Amino acid sequence: MKKIAFLTSGGDSPGMNACIRAIVKTCLFHQITPFAIYDGFQGMIENRIAEMKYADVNNIVQLGGTIIGSSRSEQFLHKKFRDIAVANLKKLNIDGLIVIGGDGTFTGATILSKEMKIPIIGIPGTIDNDIFGTDHTIGYDTALNTIINSVDKIRDTANSHHRIFFIEVMGRHSGCIALNAALASGAESVLLPEHITDIEKLALQIVDQHKGLRASIIIVAEGDDEGGSLEIIKKIKPYLSQYDLKSTVLGHIQRGGSPSAFDRILATKMGAYSVDLLKNKSSNVIIGCKGDNLVTTLIKDGINFKTRDINIDNLDLLKKMLTLN
Repeated sequence: MKKIAFLTSGGDSPGMNACIRAIVKTCLFHQITPFAIYDGFQGMIENRIAEMKYADVNNIVQLGGTIIGSSRSEQFLHKKFRDIAVANLKKLNIDGLIVIGGDGTFTGATILSKEMKIPIIGIPGTIDNDIFGTDHTIGYDTALNTIINSVDKIRDTANSHHRIFFIEVMGRHSGCIALNAALASGAESVLLPEHITDIEKLALQIVDQHKGLRASIIIVAEGDDEGGSLEIIKKIKPYLSQYDLKSTVLGHIQRGGSPSAFDRILATKMGAYSVDLLKNKSSNVIIGCKGDNLVTTLIKDGINFKTRDINIDNLDLLKKMLTLN
């Protein structure tokens, strides 16, 4: 293993730069030449690949986003463009590839691995925390704290004006971030993609809970079956005409910002471990964490399971917090 290339793909997440830094520095420690592929698989097709030096990753551990860029490449879905990408990697004699992203990134990497016969390691970088085989993904902790800080501020104005706020957070296919945001922020309810939302029942719950309260906070995962926060308000308004209902979509603010200490440490450990795995001839696995330990899952299993289930214990705990007298 003399040359390792790496990329970030899909949605950016805080901690990706810490992971990039760890990959480069671990490569250099083992006298392996690291190559950055800029803007994901699209950069691989367009041959935007550059050797990285120690100075290139100095003082980036605290930065959000990804210094090498990210993208979702439509061209990579077609073999003629993948053949170009493979040719670009072969010209540089790349021996191994590390991909940082979500399940879409891992799917693309698996196809490339088969076509090029190159060992590949996946690192889960997504704020949704929805990757099978790991307790935490890079960026999730930071995003969750960003949401909590935002909800705390919104509650201040909600209390001041006796309002009910429906706050929409990311989570198109998984309610993990919504569920834990609701727990940590003391929300009065949460709507998840994993559960069917009964608008009328939700309205009755809000009426009962709002008695004696100055405000209510409802966390809405963007993938809820009834729609986002604006759609929910339209549907529930006839049942709550006497209340002042407001919608806040947190949007891409959840992706940005300096990564938390947890995400910096997790990203550093995963980045270093990915190089060690390639050096020891491992391939086609996703790195995960279980407690304080790093583990691996076959990429094909991660893709087949798509997402991991939400934590049932946390869901049960939230139900207790929402129980009425």
